[in-house]
Amino acid sequence: MAWNEPGGGNQHDPWSGGGRNGDKKGGGGNGGGNGGPPDLDEALKKFQDKLNGMLGNGRKRRGGTGAGGNGGNGGSTNAFALPGIIGVILVAIWAASGFYLVDQSERGVVLRFGKYNDIVGPGLHWNPPIIDDVREVNVTKVRSLSQTKSMLTQDENIVEVQMSVQYQVSNPRDFLLNVRAPEISLENAMDSALRHEVGSADMNDILTSGRELLASNVKSRLQSYLDNYGVGLTLQTINVESTSAPAAVQDSFDDVIKAREDRQRTINQALAYENSILPEAQGQAQRIIEEAEGYKESVVAKSQGEANRFTSLLTEYQKAPEIIRERMYLETMGEVLGKTNKVLVDVENGNSLMYLPLDKLANKSSAAAEDSSGMSRSELDRVSRQASDALSRSQSTDSSNSIRREGR
Repeated sequence: MAWNEPGGGNQHDPWSGGGRNGDKKGGGGNGGGNGGPPDLDEALKKFQDKLNGMLGNGRKRRGGTGAGGNGGNGGSTNAFALPGIIGVILVAIWAASGFYLVDQSERGVVLRFGKYNDIVGPGLHWNPPIIDDVREVNVTKVRSLSQTKSMLTQDENIVEVQMSVQYQVSNPRDFLLNVRAPEISLENAMDSALRHEVGSADMNDILTSGRELLASNVKSRLQSYLDNYGVGLTLQTINVESTSAPAAVQDSFDDVIKAREDRQRTINQALAYENSILPEAQGQAQRIIEEAEGYKESVVAKSQGEANRFTSLLTEYQKAPEIIRERMYLETMGEVLGKTNKVLVDVENGNSLMYLPLDKLANKSSAAAEDSSGMSRSELDRVSRQASDALSRSQSTDSSNSIRREGR
């Protein structure tokens, strides 16, 4: 039978705490005699008592104590214990938040109450929060910056220069504390150094062969600026990406470059011609000098030979003047008359001689003689002259008194 059916002997609900104990206490228990659920206030009261016991009170609150009894002391103790525990928890959280990890490529700059204190390396570190402020800076990353500017050169021309720079952080303290905006300071210093170097050079040098020198000068000047500013940056490389004339005069500038290239090409051609003709001319000059030296030596040797011959002839003449005189006369006349086509014949003694036209015969037979004997015309003339000389000498020997010697 259910608990609430009529005629039942045990008519008690399960929430009222009745039944076996309900008869003894006369309707007492948690729910009283009205059969309702447990009292919520009583449950909260029990939970508070347990919490007070955990916080160190050790005494349970009793309803029969007076207003000024032990219940008041337990309340004041609980009022101080809870904030202490909360404070301990907060201190633990504060201490735990002080641990931090610095990466291998970074360095930590420690600021204590806003003032520089130390630089920490890679690894796990602890610093008191709120008191210390740790700022991490990457010191291995290669950063880059590029800019394009129009500048005035030394010869009052305008050029556009595009330059890029790569740099690293070398001093984390200076990078964070000395300058508010290091990248902006680097850009301004780069602009200043580039304008100084471009303003000290000519336009032709910047646009052609002077770009490497320009980059080197800008790097050294810019690094000195950064060191003076204390930015904490170190330059790695500076590259001059491009240099060009302004767009408004680019066509005219291209014409100038083309004319300069034509001029250089013509100079190169002239140098090549000079290199080809100069050795030849020097060789010809050396050949002429050597020929002149040879002619000089031959003339000197011939003159010395003639002088020696004359000296030896003089010696012989002093020994036999008449014989040498006659010989010299005959040799001279042979040389003189050998070049003519005239023949002298002595007819005073009545000797009749047949005249032979030796000169004409020699002229007619010269061609055939050259073909048959291989002798030249000059050799034939020489042979004919020798024959004429022999004939004249024989005639002069036979009739020396009949020949008129002119010039004796």
